Amino acid sequence: MNKKKIMIVDDEPKIVRFVAANLKSLDFETLTCQSGAEALEKVEGFDPDLILLDLMMPSMDGFEVLKRLRSYSGVPVIMLTARSNAADKVQGLNLGADDYLTKPFSLDELFARVNAVLRRMDGRMAAPVTTSEITLGLVTANLAQRRIWVGDTEVKFTETEYNLFALLLQHAGKVMTHEQLLSEVWGSEYRDEVEYLRVTIARIRQKLKSLAEGQELIITYPGVGYMAKQD
Repeated sequence: MNKKKIMIVDDEPKIVRFVAANLKSLDFETLTCQSGAEALEKVEGFDPDLILLDLMMPSMDGFEVLKRLRSYSGVPVIMLTARSNAADKVQGLNLGADDYLTKPFSLDELFARVNAVLRRMDGRMAAPVTTSEITLGLVTANLAQRRIWVGDTEVKFTETEYNLFALLLQHAGKVMTHEQLLSEVWGSEYRDEVEYLRVTIARIRQKLKSLAEGQELIITYPGVGYMAKQD
């Protein structure tokens, strides 16, 4: 079986060496970069399964790196930062980060987050796939190909966005609670991270907005959860 590949982007050499050595001990293949420019230059050739991306770097910060990455790649990204600032967290999630880890972090916490994100990217959702295609009004989802169209236009989602929207579509007409959605898409350890859910729902809605002809495809139940509209 091929090793999972992780790119580590941080301008602190000691942290890079420490994280890389410990990931290698768990049989991950790693590539380290000490600047955002270096990471963007090497990402295509390395083709990582996951990027650990430091937020605070000189010349080009993690937000800018993530923004550029997301213009052409859906590779999973965990942001690393020394600041426990809620605004930074939301900004990172809005730009398409998959998770957020505040320094200093324990190795157990890092490994748990890495494994959780990689598990999600493998498309392992608890909800069983009972049909290969779902059609709800303007929306068509091919679950086998992991592709979604609104009308004749295919919508490009990140892996997390796709997993969340597909899960809602599979349970269309039923309200799914925050805890259910977080546990099934992110993992049970994320069941209280409602902010992750809100930001991802907002990103999905933004991508659907211009194609949905004014229809609200995802209904919010404040304080409870979300539902995909059945018709």
